[in-house]
Amino acid sequence: MNYLAHIYLSKEDKELRIGNFIADSVRGKDFSMFPDRVAQGIILHRHIDTFTDTHPIVRKSKDLIRGEYGHWSSVIIDIYYDHFLAANWSDFHEQALEDYVQEFYKDLHLHYSILPNKVQNFLPHMVEQNWIHSYATVDGISRILYQMNNRTKGRSKMNFAPIDLVKHYNELERHFRAFFEDLEFHVKQRLLEL
Repeated sequence: MNYLAHIYLSKEDKELRIGNFIADSVRGKDFSMFPDRVAQGIILHRHIDTFTDTHPIVRKSKDLIRGEYGHWSSVIIDIYYDHFLAANWSDFHEQALEDYVQEFYKDLHLHYSILPNKVQNFLPHMVEQNWIHSYATVDGISRILYQMNNRTKGRSKMNFAPIDLVKHYNELERHFRAFFEDLEFHVKQRLLEL
């Protein structure tokens, strides 16, 4: 899953959200530099990623595009799934997506001092371009995938991934909904253990 799903799955726990959000920028298993709940968010993120990467429905989604994108298909499906969450946000959360995202950006600024350097560096661009809210539209996802393709120096061909999203839209959305129900149940169980 990508940013929005990780944030959403942390429920209303601000520090857990921060940890879940920054986890990809944290290496190793020593989280002593973070508050306990932020460290638990990092751990939760890793559980979510493992569950996602090994889920049979996610594999079906990847198989739809693997021929075009190879190992990049995992990253692309994560972004597609965040699109479906954002595009159908009112099915999952009572707060408007724009308000939810703006509150999260404020939380990131309040916790700025504990954010990894990588996150501190991209945060201004993320907020200015409102990356997370942009997931709600195919155009928004297209901009994100175009930028990611540039970061891979064109090797990923992610700039073409919006075409495959539109081509397989209904099937991918069905995959997302079935998978996300399983994921929410899994995370609910994990949260009881944290």
